Amino acid sequence: MNWIKKIIKAGEKIKTAIHERASKEEIAKSVWTSCCRGPILKKDLEQNLWVCTDCNKHHRIKPSQRFNILFGENNYEVFKTPIPKDDPLNWTDSKSYKDRLKNARKKTGMDCGMMVVCGTINNIKITAVASDFDFLGASMAAAEGEAFLYGIQHAIENKTPFLCISAGGGMRMMESLISLSQMTRTTLAINELKKNGLPYIVCITDPTAGGITASYAMLGDIHIAEPGALIAFAGARVIQGTVKEELPEDFQKSEYVEKTGFVDLIVERKDLASKIGTLLSILLKKNSDISSEQNETSENSQSLTRAAS
Repeated sequence: MNWIKKIIKAGEKIKTAIHERASKEEIAKSVWTSCCRGPILKKDLEQNLWVCTDCNKHHRIKPSQRFNILFGENNYEVFKTPIPKDDPLNWTDSKSYKDRLKNARKKTGMDCGMMVVCGTINNIKITAVASDFDFLGASMAAAEGEAFLYGIQHAIENKTPFLCISAGGGMRMMESLISLSQMTRTTLAINELKKNGLPYIVCITDPTAGGITASYAMLGDIHIAEPGALIAFAGARVIQGTVKEELPEDFQKSEYVEKTGFVDLIVERKDLASKIGTLLSILLKKNSDISSEQNETSENSQSLTRAAS
């Protein structure tokens, strides 16, 4: 065996050892995860709402975990949303899109990357949607667009505020223009919600980027963000390569975005439910007062019209 074959054989052994030691499935099933101080038990992290007690990092969590925190464990109704035809463009790269969807559904237990629910905070009934980053990076495609529109329609029909918990890297390339059209569809749906005088609150979580930031994640009446969340359109390296300047250390983090006016409040996960409840109480009272004033103005106008005639 010559020296080239020896190197190749050694490299294959190393690759095999690494794969066996740290496969994604094993990491996901492990009782351990990692943060600033190294390995940490998942159960210890879960007791603090998946927030590190040392560095305050807000780890990514699943929609069901978010709704358990906001509404109480299993104290909400999950809706079955419409699912369009899979893989409308017959997309294939290193793997077929159908296989990617199949794997994502198996991994998350969800039909698409968004979960739509109805729950109660501070005695206020709320329709809410949250994205699962484990479902193809929480990217947006036709099924997610249908889920979002279903949630908005439910909010309008039941006269509830709408809460969007955003996450994801943007529009899903496997659906091309079908995916990009969801930016327009979600925007129009939000406009209809606002025409009906219903509050739209966005809670931005890590990461929220691309077409998600360029559409429904930045159209809220109020924008809340978790600490340290990445909020961006283009990536920092792309921007730095364009402007040819060093970017601030906290560039595109929620704290920096708050300073520039795109985020209204930074709220820790443990305080989200109480803060959202307070904000909705104020917004709903304001909308009620405006409606009463409009009715009073209309009645006065009708009285004047009758008097004039």
